[in-house]
Amino acid sequence: MAMPKDTIYSEMNKAWETYLEALENSLDTLEKEIEEAKSVAKVCTNEWCAAIEHVIDDLNNALFSISEPRWSDKDYTKRIKTLKRRVYDIYVNYKGVYSSAA
Repeated sequence: MAMPKDTIYSEMNKAWETYLEALENSLDTLEKEIEEAKSVAKVCTNEWCAAIEHVIDDLNNALFSISEPRWSDKDYTKRIKTLKRRVYDIYVNYKGVYSSAA
């Protein structure tokens, strides 16, 4: 019989995996949106820019507010650091699109 602790940690690891995958998918979608915007002249309307900035802020807040549990795998730490770097890179890319459209 498995110890309750083992079952609980297994479930929590699944939840972490799902959460990190969702964040990665969100960043993929955001990168795609910004890349597509590069090809459209004057894409950075006030509404589009505000929406993109809100999404970037939300993802940034989600990533930087993560408090990793002491039991989490080192792979999760590495993935979170990579995601934090990606959200920064996405913001820089977005600012490049924004400045070229302005």
